[in-house]
Amino acid sequence: MRAIRAEEFSGYKGLKLVDLPKPAATDGKVLLRITAAGVTPLDHTILSGQYPRAKPPLVLGGEGAAVIEEGGGSDFPVGSRVMFAGSYGVSEDGAYSEWLAVRKESLCLIPEAISDVSAAGVPVAYLTALMSLSLAGFQPGKTVFAPAIGGSVGNAVTQLARALGAKHAISSTTNRGKAEQAKALGFDEVIDLTCEKLGDGVRRITAGRGADIVIDSIAGGVLGEALGALAPNGSLTILGYSAGRRATIDVTDLIWKGASIKSFSLFAQPQAAWEEAWHTIVPLLQSGAIKPIVAKTFPLEEAASALHYLIEDRPFGMVVLRI
Repeated sequence: MRAIRAEEFSGYKGLKLVDLPKPAATDGKVLLRITAAGVTPLDHTILSGQYPRAKPPLVLGGEGAAVIEEGGGSDFPVGSRVMFAGSYGVSEDGAYSEWLAVRKESLCLIPEAISDVSAAGVPVAYLTALMSLSLAGFQPGKTVFAPAIGGSVGNAVTQLARALGAKHAISSTTNRGKAEQAKALGFDEVIDLTCEKLGDGVRRITAGRGADIVIDSIAGGVLGEALGALAPNGSLTILGYSAGRRATIDVTDLIWKGASIKSFSLFAQPQAAWEEAWHTIVPLLQSGAIKPIVAKTFPLEEAASALHYLIEDRPFGMVVLRI
């Protein structure tokens, strides 16, 4: 089978198109014919040699969409369309390939109205968004801020918070074009950081109160500003660092507000949390209350270009490999 494998963790040039043996549905795993694979910042982190659990050679890709070929049983009959995510592409070969054997608990049926390309980028972003909101104590009427409206997690948090009854579902962007694109797509609480400071924007939208919950997937300089935009007793969850691994905070933003900072890792969550999250996400996908946004697709053999486009061009929406 064709696969894109990182022969070494040396950046984009380390990705090579290779021919590998087709996996089998053994040890309780389900054999999938991959139709699309999500391209994520974690893939770049691994390819850059910055993720200690991953070792080359490795087929990247932690999420995707596929068709059941064998081993799905009555829950996932042969021919069913599924989306999946897990440690694939991290500690074992992943979705940048034509075939993959996965654990059944990694699977979720794709709603009929959702294409394989759209579904391929759903699992990591939307599971991360929903679980982090839940752990932060989200309830209808709360105000949520998630920076980076064009990013997959920032966008997913904003969509889910709005769909689940947030009083305000706020995001931001450092790009004027993305601010205009967000408005055209119906995101009317996006702070354009070329015109307004983050804290000023949050306070303007919330009449001075601030955000009850911040879900920060980019860190860097944004983290300190977002912390300052919290409401009393608010919480900030950090789960990514695409804008930088180091941040400076004002500790009084924690002390005087009774606020908290916590971390989140999707793959550290129990299976029950994954199942509960899917039970919420799938009906919202079916109803159209949340809509995955795909910026661009690439064929499998152009995986390096796809990852470069995601990281260097920072598009509005997800990047997906067609397989």
